[in-house]
Amino acid sequence: MNKRRPPVAFSPTDLRLLRVFRAVVRNKGFAAAQDELGLSPATISIHIGRLEQRFGIRLCERGRKGFSLTPDGVRILDAAEALLRSVENFTSTVGSVKGELSGTVHLGMVDAMHTNRDVPLQKAISSFTKAAPRVHLHVEIASPQELLQRLVDGRYGAILTPIEAHHPAIVAHQLYKEEQRLYCGRGHPLFEARKGLTAATVREYPYVSRSYMLEAVQSHDEGFDHRATTSHMEAIAVLIMSGEFVGYLPTHFARAFVAAGEMRSLMDRKLAYFDTFYLAVRGDERNRATLMLTDYLLHTLRDKALS
Repeated sequence: MNKRRPPVAFSPTDLRLLRVFRAVVRNKGFAAAQDELGLSPATISIHIGRLEQRFGIRLCERGRKGFSLTPDGVRILDAAEALLRSVENFTSTVGSVKGELSGTVHLGMVDAMHTNRDVPLQKAISSFTKAAPRVHLHVEIASPQELLQRLVDGRYGAILTPIEAHHPAIVAHQLYKEEQRLYCGRGHPLFEARKGLTAATVREYPYVSRSYMLEAVQSHDEGFDHRATTSHMEAIAVLIMSGEFVGYLPTHFARAFVAAGEMRSLMDRKLAYFDTFYLAVRGDERNRATLMLTDYLLHTLRDKALS
């Protein structure tokens, strides 16, 4: 008969091991997590083994088939996210009582934002870090679907996304609009076509769509031959430059490719559209550092867009 294990009494070591576990899951493997953690895969494996020994359960499968969580690991991850978030909020509260901001802020955003010179994201982050130098800023790039899910489950404190978050726990603030144009790459049959193009003709060619728009097809997506799907702008750019697909990109992101002769836009006035970007936070957010970053982002980005 198996002996019942005594309740787990948490220690600072356990918190460190849980942070390692969270990073491994976030990076989908030991080797992929080594840059974030500054540890070798072998050391990470030892830490996960210690955590499993502490809890008396197997958290993940690792081996030739790759990394995956066990059902118990999924439950522990959810609990760990909530616990670590509470610890970070507690650290922030202690800092505020002492008259300083500290702790960690988790910010998520989509890719290809850095080339938009009309939106001073870098200025907002610079102002925040100068105002709160003791706060650790953790930034991740993810798809809009992942951003919303991680905001809802507490992994992110705030997200910048082109999708309005329709969720009862989330508050979304409209920031600015971003122009999207349709492009083809050098070598594509339409690349040298300068006259006589029609929307119907363009839509006959293989098209790369955005996965977060599949559930509710937008008017600019209708009628295309959907042959590839991704949620990242860099991936869309690669597919366009293959010469096999047409696809939409933010004009600021595509500008360098156009200047280098690797892409050209198609029927700008008729086929261009605008995405609306939002800053989304949880309605019950209490982390003062997160709220402060949100305030800097909201006022810097929205004020610029409205000026």
